Amino acid sequence: MQLMLKSEGAAGKSWPAICIGMFVAFGGVLFGYDTGTISGILAMPYWQDKFSTGYRDSTGHLNVTSSQSATIVSILSAGTFFGALTAASIADSIGRRLGSIASTIVFIVGVTLQTAATSLPLFTAGRFFAGFGVGLISATIPLYQSETAPKWIRGVIVGSYQLAITIGLLLASIVNNATQSRYNTGSYRIPIAVQFAWALILIAGMIALPETPRYMIKKNNLQGATKALARIRRLPENDPAVIDEITEIQANHEYELSLGEATYLDCFKGNLLKRLLTGCFLQGLQQLTGINFIFYYGTQFFKNSGFSNSFVISMITSCVNTGSTFPGLYAIEKWGRRPVLFWGAIGMTISQFLVAILGTTTTSQDVAGNIVVHNLPAQKAAIAFICIYIFFFAASWGPIAWVVTGEIFPLKVRAKSLSMTTATNWLLNWAIAYSTPYLVNYGPGNANLQSKIFFIWGGCCFICIAFVYFMIYETKGLTLEQVDELYAEVNDARQSVGWVPTITFREIREAGKGAEVKENKGNSIA
Repeated sequence: MQLMLKSEGAAGKSWPAICIGMFVAFGGVLFGYDTGTISGILAMPYWQDKFSTGYRDSTGHLNVTSSQSATIVSILSAGTFFGALTAASIADSIGRRLGSIASTIVFIVGVTLQTAATSLPLFTAGRFFAGFGVGLISATIPLYQSETAPKWIRGVIVGSYQLAITIGLLLASIVNNATQSRYNTGSYRIPIAVQFAWALILIAGMIALPETPRYMIKKNNLQGATKALARIRRLPENDPAVIDEITEIQANHEYELSLGEATYLDCFKGNLLKRLLTGCFLQGLQQLTGINFIFYYGTQFFKNSGFSNSFVISMITSCVNTGSTFPGLYAIEKWGRRPVLFWGAIGMTISQFLVAILGTTTTSQDVAGNIVVHNLPAQKAAIAFICIYIFFFAASWGPIAWVVTGEIFPLKVRAKSLSMTTATNWLLNWAIAYSTPYLVNYGPGNANLQSKIFFIWGGCCFICIAFVYFMIYETKGLTLEQVDELYAEVNDARQSVGWVPTITFREIREAGKGAEVKENKGNSIA
């Protein structure tokens, strides 16, 4: 417990920054809950009857078509993609804190439309606006966390955003299970309307929290930055530790500004391009591991696979997802980013291929397209390996993708770069959400892969192994400014382990001023 509340040699108190970071992570509940509700809602008999346009599935029951299902699920991801791209301008103009509040208000508009909907057009529009809000939140929250967290526990704090996502998914599966048997509008309106509570809690908290010191430095508000940092560290504004940290942040920012004002084009220059590609591939591969296939379509998939208690299985997978994130948060700061991502990818690869083999070899389909299970114990084993896969994901790629992308960019392009990496996550999220019904389902125009789709996820997990080995830098225990120095000095990610900073940006600035003084003296003597 002492380790979590204070690092040896750290000045001031760490618990305020930890509490702030953990609370802000609550934004992940909106992300996870909104993602998780749709899986159960699509499988609810009343919702299928209410929103069907006349199509009947292989059982003869009224339902939405594969195309409609793909649109309903993926439209949220389309909204989040545009929201993530918009987040940079909002976060840089009105701040990380007010940006988060504005994002949540947009989310509330989307929830309102979904709750009021009784037909597909309004429901779909609500999904888009909710997604736009979630996209804004998903880019601003890790930004706020990374800029306020102490370096020794930054990984845990930013990783807690993923923990909040898993809690949201778990809460969604619990509420869905509680309302799925209702044969009235409450079956889907209750799970959707619960999101008002999550949004209002986040807004109320963000109103009371300070702006990040780094944003204030970016806006040339040195006094406000000093006051905010002193409040976060629980130290006087004139404390040497506060002055030292603010001076280093300011020196780093001045050094970046000396290189010119930042535009989106700058994100593609020099080693910033390497960092951007690292962040985009990391977020994209996180989606291609197949995690959201389970949480978007898991309930319907398990139901189609012959399990009568598909809602319960969905709750179990959500519980595994939440519980497995805790060891991941510990491992981030204990062993570092590279090893946890590397071994997590190996575990995911093995699990996904085993699920694919078990599902493909022990099931078949009748002429109507219904799944026929020939070996029930093998199907149960497949569910077990899905849970093992979720364990490896939640303990590695789930939280660490947000941690790494939140800390590898310099201040002047951080919001812009983070918005693009987050948008990549949502772009792949949309592609998977939209294409999955066509890839998995039976019927004309569909690939009917069923369990074979896990071969695709397994192949992507295998790519993750090589990606980590060659592209991920070890940033454990470094300040955000030291991470910038790491990328400047080390060209090969494999050589980043054990790297120690040799000079601070304050020393660079002072050295530059010293050289300038000498030059001026020389000129005056001449």
